[in-house]
Amino acid sequence: MKPASALLLLALLLPAATRADEGPYVPETDPLVLKKLAAWQDWKFGFMAHWGPYSQWGVVESWSICSEDVPWCARPAGISYVDYKKKYEQLPTTFNPTKFDPDAWARAARDAGMRYVVFTTKHHDGFSMFDTRQADYRITAPDVPFHSNPRANITKEVFDAFRAQGFGIGAYFSKADWHNRDYWAPEWATPTRNNNYDTRKYPKRWQRFVDFTHKQIGELTSQYGRVDILWLDAGWVNPHSHPHAPAYSDQVPWPQDIDMPGLAALARRNQPGLIVVDRAVGGKYEDYRTPEQQVPDRPLPYPWETCMTMGDSWSYKPNDRYKSARDLVHILVDVVAKGGNLLLNVGPDATGQLPKPALERMHDIGKWMKVNGSAIYASHPIKPYAEGKLRFTQLKDGSVNVIYLADEGETLPPATITLKGPQPAPGATVRLLGTDATLTTTRQGGVTTIAIPQDARQMLAGAYAWTIRMSAVRP
Repeated sequence: MKPASALLLLALLLPAATRADEGPYVPETDPLVLKKLAAWQDWKFGFMAHWGPYSQWGVVESWSICSEDVPWCARPAGISYVDYKKKYEQLPTTFNPTKFDPDAWARAARDAGMRYVVFTTKHHDGFSMFDTRQADYRITAPDVPFHSNPRANITKEVFDAFRAQGFGIGAYFSKADWHNRDYWAPEWATPTRNNNYDTRKYPKRWQRFVDFTHKQIGELTSQYGRVDILWLDAGWVNPHSHPHAPAYSDQVPWPQDIDMPGLAALARRNQPGLIVVDRAVGGKYEDYRTPEQQVPDRPLPYPWETCMTMGDSWSYKPNDRYKSARDLVHILVDVVAKGGNLLLNVGPDATGQLPKPALERMHDIGKWMKVNGSAIYASHPIKPYAEGKLRFTQLKDGSVNVIYLADEGETLPPATITLKGPQPAPGATVRLLGTDATLTTTRQGGVTTIAIPQDARQMLAGAYAWTIRMSAVRP
């Protein structure tokens, strides 16, 4: 993942393989996966957490030890790359998040109206936030102060806490591992995010890395209870060759084939019906796609999820600039009206707590969802999806929600709403969610005007958006 502050450069700098345009979507055929995917599409709103020893410095997750000349890899002035990397790799020896309370995280996410979680079990730097037996660079290693804490196996604690609240469980896992000697081999320099040797020249070494990766995925999918989503990052680790890749670019000539058929088969033996998201790679192991830090202009013809930071950074950053609760509600509504899910990321701090501004926003989103969540969950798009400040969703019973997005400073629902999109069917009830009011409608020239009584408007003063539900619409 990249920090949001670099977004203006993303479109120019990121290779096509890391965008949500990696070729035709390959539909899933496994009926168990299709059933799980349908359930995931009904959840609509998820919680993501990027967390690791890097939170102690308040820096971008992993990327500062990548020596690419791009903004999100920048390091402080006055320190060499080699010295910086050594200091970064020692961060686990001081990592002791004694205020880590996964139950509090899960309660906050539940109260915000979220329905699933995706947790960073291992990011690109290779530090495992679970009790892997494949590497010493892990949260339960003897040199990590937190290893003696009863909750030291952080991934297990997170999954158990969220599962107890009824959440779908997603494991983020980076296919790259910059700490593994068979990915970034110490014999050679590490100029880019890619592995630093030709896999065609050293096939046995690469196979050791593939085996290591499969063993870690085997652990995560067999020892941590029910897992619904395997969310794989580091899309540059894929079987494609780039024979004309320029030197020091974000591509290399050789393939980095992680054996996705074997990996997916292993994971699904342990977790039948598992959703696999080999993000930004394409092909049959990308069950849904993940536009990062953006909302598509229109509905996409396949399952998708916008993954987005609540602040500017994926990981914890002191004094981060958090989006307002109003903006976050509007983003959620816009995503859902176009048929997607929103996966909203918060970076816990070095003590293990969610930052106060994030908790405040989650609380405020939850207040809105308590009134309007039924217009979000288990909904699907209906044309024209958007109309000015209006967004539309349709429920499985055929009813249609008209969600009016309030401008900043707009504290009351409007007295009337003019609707050119879906029209109420004759005899349909039209009501304002959060009130007992049944609204009156008039129709002229194919346009419906909905009147909202003053007392109903006052009841919902200060909301970020208001929902009108039509029990049935004209064909």
